Amino acid sequence: MTPGVPRTRTLVSMALLVAAVLAGASLAWAQHHRHGGGEQGVAASAKDDREFVRFPDALREHTLANMRDHLLALQEIQEAMARGQEAVASRVAEQRLGMSSLGLHGAHEVAKYMPQGMQDIGSQMHRNASRFAIEIQNSGATGDLKPALESLSNVTSVCVACHAAYRLR
Repeated sequence: MTPGVPRTRTLVSMALLVAAVLAGASLAWAQHHRHGGGEQGVAASAKDDREFVRFPDALREHTLANMRDHLLALQEIQEAMARGQEAVASRVAEQRLGMSSLGLHGAHEVAKYMPQGMQDIGSQMHRNASRFAIEIQNSGATGDLKPALESLSNVTSVCVACHAAYRLR
């Protein structure tokens, strides 16, 4: 239990965090099955209908590394939320995923190779992450994690949408 945080708030926070993780897993499961995954996974992988996006080799590797860092940032955000460290979650979200992260990721260079839809989804992810950074800060003042969790779900939903629609080559 976090010192200074009522036990009820801590339990509610943990329950909401688990619910958000399960909701994300349900969305990923639905996306997986929509694309022929599940029990047919191996056979369906030959039917992958995502759009190929061709990047130069070095830029593709850089982009994949950025996406792995995005996953790590999401994990760090969830961990900070579970510990009641809203300021940490906000900082990670903004610096590693939000609009402030665009220079770090070389977004201008990468965007040249993306179809417009992929650019739009990426921009939405960065905007959603900046919104989440604000919502999680607000939850530190209000004690209500629901808006922050909904906002975090908006970040991951565009990740799922992009990965469901595009693949790098």
